Amino acid sequence: MSLLKKVQAFFSAHSETAETHQDPELRSRYYKATAKKAMEAVQAAAAVRGGCKVTSVSEERGEISVQIQKPKSALLVATVISVRPFETAIDFSVSSDTALPTDFGYSRKVILEFQQKLDSELKFVGSGLNSGK
Repeated sequence: MSLLKKVQAFFSAHSETAETHQDPELRSRYYKATAKKAMEAVQAAAAVRGGCKVTSVSEERGEISVQIQKPKSALLVATVISVRPFETAIDFSVSSDTALPTDFGYSRKVILEFQQKLDSELKFVGSGLNSGK
């Protein structure tokens, strides 16, 4: 990732993962689990973190909304997509609630924190696996 992109990402109040993200740490992550098990793991990660409240769960759409209240206010939306039986992709989108035009990397830090918790609960397969297809 170029220096300019790193600076732009740092001075943003929003971060999200994507299949072909320029930052390798923010690529879609794949786990060996069912969609239901992955959704339960995301909800458990929010409960363990503290300062989080799950506001909405849509199993049909595979989305979970989490309101983060501590240490800073933010909204996290996790999208769980079943790619194959027992292979599930999880993407995150975090928007910080700040009066400034930047959150100084807080939204990125939240995503990495949730990914780390999921890695310890689910069997990690890889990241950005379908980017070349």
